[in-house]
Amino acid sequence: MAALLLVVGAVGALFAGVGLWEICRQFFTADIPAGIDHPGKLRVLHCVFQVLKAWGMIFEKLRICSMPRFVRFVHDLILLKKEPGVVVKDLHFGTIPVKLYQPTASSRSLQPGILFFHGGGTILGSLKLYYKTCCHLCKESNSVVLAVGYRSAPEHKFPTMLTDCLAATVLFLKSLDTYGVDPARVVLCGDSVGGGMATVICQQLVNRSDLPKIRAQILVYPPVQFLDFQLPSYQQNRNVPLLTLDLLLQSIAYYLDISPTWKSALMKGAHVPAEVREKYRKWLSPENIPDRFKKRGYQPMPSVPLNESAYLETRVILDSINEPLLAEDEVVSRLPEACIISCEFDLLRDNSLLYKKRLEDLGVRVTWHHMEDGFHGVLSTFDFGWFNFPCSVRILNTMVQFLKGL
Repeated sequence: MAALLLVVGAVGALFAGVGLWEICRQFFTADIPAGIDHPGKLRVLHCVFQVLKAWGMIFEKLRICSMPRFVRFVHDLILLKKEPGVVVKDLHFGTIPVKLYQPTASSRSLQPGILFFHGGGTILGSLKLYYKTCCHLCKESNSVVLAVGYRSAPEHKFPTMLTDCLAATVLFLKSLDTYGVDPARVVLCGDSVGGGMATVICQQLVNRSDLPKIRAQILVYPPVQFLDFQLPSYQQNRNVPLLTLDLLLQSIAYYLDISPTWKSALMKGAHVPAEVREKYRKWLSPENIPDRFKKRGYQPMPSVPLNESAYLETRVILDSINEPLLAEDEVVSRLPEACIISCEFDLLRDNSLLYKKRLEDLGVRVTWHHMEDGFHGVLSTFDFGWFNFPCSVRILNTMVQFLKGL
């Protein structure tokens, strides 16, 4: 018994020590901009997240479970309460878990339909984490919401997320009458990687004449390119929670099965052949980003020679599925109107700005909202107790107003 208590005590001390180290370390590495509403709250949230990641890495090293799986387990411990005005059903589309949200108020007419893809960098996030977000969307916009529980990395790698989300989308579009959804008012919606997935699926469905046309897309700080990691927002916000550059590259490595040793090559752009960089310069150029977004500091970086090994080992990142910003004009020009929401203190801010310009240049209507005090991942804090940020409420209300205007 004494030996067992000693082991338990040692393990507890190890986890406590690692947690304390991570809390101290983030005070020297995390950048909490003064422009964020409740910066102290963000620092606490970041500390909690970093501690969970550190504990998760211990489990990963011990081959008990991956770091992302541990973090997902913890954030899914939240208890869900029944939301008045919304009926929620847990379903499966084949093997894909989905949550269906329907307004309880009776309606004689067909209702709008929303396909929601949650964020989390392909490694975090879940149906439970976005439960309150989807309930609010359903109730306030009087829409039927289908949230897709796609399989996450690192257990399920590229292109699993796409195949799950696309399959669920097609099945939903083929059964709209079952759920009382108006086929002329179906919207694809997502935040972070879920927003990126919404862009990709919209592009994939452009030529599907057998399915109802998507009415609109709502994209909340979506990733739409992985060629250039030196845009102004990457330089300005590389250490701003909740998405730091290190976490972004870690997520990419998990999902695309890329060795983390290529981190430096990716950051410098050494994984991109010169002809590819030149071909897409017109869409990726920092000159497409308004000057006001460069005032917090931006240093143009010279192109570096191609690292042939880095290109061969990471070329999956250049797959068209991972680069919706770079899709052909013939596809982009036929996309539905978009609502794009960006955040000032977001690593991916300039992805939104570049995609907005690309759509507008090709005649696609864009409604753009920029959250001056926002940071990446803030939507996931909606109604999250003490960790709720006012910006999350404004983002959700913006989404609702856009939906009501369709």
